[in-house]
Amino acid sequence: MPGPLDLPARRSLGGEFLESVAVALILAILIRLFVLQPFYIPSGSMEPTLMPGDRIVVGKADLFGQPKPGEVVVFHYPLDPRQDFVKRLIAVGGQTVQLRNSNLYINGKLVPEPYLPPGLTFADFGPVTVPAGTYFMLGDNRNNSDDSRVWGYVKKNLVVGRVLFIYWPLSRIGVVR
Repeated sequence: MPGPLDLPARRSLGGEFLESVAVALILAILIRLFVLQPFYIPSGSMEPTLMPGDRIVVGKADLFGQPKPGEVVVFHYPLDPRQDFVKRLIAVGGQTVQLRNSNLYINGKLVPEPYLPPGLTFADFGPVTVPAGTYFMLGDNRNNSDDSRVWGYVKKNLVVGRVLFIYWPLSRIGVVR
């Protein structure tokens, strides 16, 4: 005579569906918390790299590591951490930043910036030395960017992660450099 363990397990379709939804929801939450997060670009401070209305995916700093100079990152705004900003990381703690004659200099060396709009001219700034444990951020659209020249440095713990790619609009899908 078959015992209770010999009977095939039966689940209702409704039970399987609910289980699948629960697993998918848990995975989505874990991915958003620890791996990837979508963001919307509301302003033109990063033009032409990021345009108003672009939707981007950010790889979390905890998993992908701290960003490096030249990368585009999302961070909590130092003056109001409830707001998220997106800018290009220009320099890390210990480096000296200077903008002179519409050129960027790090530690006195000219840094090429092929991502800037052609012919862009902007005001001189610095030199300033970035404090340890912080980053200096600039928008690519230098004349229309609220960035480290205005509000100072970004502490490492405020960094959400690096921008990986644009996923919307379809005409702009691609990796962000």
